[in-house]
Amino acid sequence: MTDRRLWSYKEIAAHIRVQPDTVRSYRKHGLLPQPDLVEGGRPYWFADTIRTWLAQRPGHGGRRDKD
Repeated sequence: MTDRRLWSYKEIAAHIRVQPDTVRSYRKHGLLPQPDLVEGGRPYWFADTIRTWLAQRPGHGGRRDKD
């Protein structure tokens, strides 16, 4: 099942627990994938696109020494 909801900076920020300006900075520095849709000059990503991006980021998975 695919998640086709579109997320803006605000939804991405809430999902990864950072400020929306941090997500904008990620995009500015080329750390976010290309938007799936640009509407009225505003970028949007499918939720699955962001989840895939998160899974592929270096350091994904957090600390392993806390068992």
